[in-house]
Amino acid sequence: MLRSVAVIALDNVAPFELGVLAEVFGTDRTADGFPGYRFSVCTVDGGPVRTSSGFHLTPHSDLTPVDEADLVAVPAHKHGTPVPPAALAALRRAADRGTYVLSVCSGAFVLGEAGILDGRECTTHWKYVDDLQRRHPTAKVQCNSLYVQDGWLLTSAGTAAGIDACLHLVRQEHGSATATRLARRMVVPPHRDGGQSQYVEAPIPKAPEAPTLEPVLEWLMGHLDRPLTVDDLASRADMAPRTFARRFRAETGTTPHDWLTNQRVLLARRLLEETRLTVEEVADRAGFSDAAALRHHFTRRVGATPQAYRTTFRDRTPAG
Repeated sequence: MLRSVAVIALDNVAPFELGVLAEVFGTDRTADGFPGYRFSVCTVDGGPVRTSSGFHLTPHSDLTPVDEADLVAVPAHKHGTPVPPAALAALRRAADRGTYVLSVCSGAFVLGEAGILDGRECTTHWKYVDDLQRRHPTAKVQCNSLYVQDGWLLTSAGTAAGIDACLHLVRQEHGSATATRLARRMVVPPHRDGGQSQYVEAPIPKAPEAPTLEPVLEWLMGHLDRPLTVDDLASRADMAPRTFARRFRAETGTTPHDWLTNQRVLLARRLLEETRLTVEEVADRAGFSDAAALRHHFTRRVGATPQAYRTTFRDRTPAG
């Protein structure tokens, strides 16, 4: 169970990315039924560090908490800034004991310098993916992912993708209900579909004759149990199917089928956690054709069968 979090703040640390980690893991919401964490911002010598915005930050501690943390996180810092050997050694010790290690944006370069990206899937900001691959040729850099998990290792793309990675870890450790409530509290989506390409490509202008698909997406969220095709959705949006599919990818970064499947898996997770419905009933409520289809998509996206997932969270009472 995730109980303690240590953040390594290096010189020229990015305050927003550090703030993401502090917001998710360092803000005490236990009075509202959320899990609490021992949260430490650590520097190599325990002294203040300069942020990339020019002001200085006073930490909680030196690197001592890193050796006992359940999660060690590295926020972005100025690209190319030297990393003290003591910080790299602390990260290697964390990796050796199988602790969760998470980077936000260019923090992935620190993990790479520590040698813990070698042979593993990872990502960083789209602007830096080629450089990360060049510097660490054995790393399996995913150029279009918002975040990537490879066992205990989690890496995320730029800025807000760090929120996605943190909520993913909360969902994994504490269940969908807790992650969704936390996302609502933070006023962010509990899960974003698609990849970084939606932020690299120029968006389609929302002219009066080309309205947003938001009303269709909102309608879909309330009708996930229905058998739906692209033609059905295109008709609801009053568009030709090919136009709809193109617009859908431009707005969400993924295909209608992949978006629907992701949302149905998220719904299935909540039903498995919060109800005693059978797997067959969960499949029906979540819009899968049968239990076999649910098992296939659920296992592929969650990494566990529906029954194994339910067993994992059966004894965990959802917050609130």
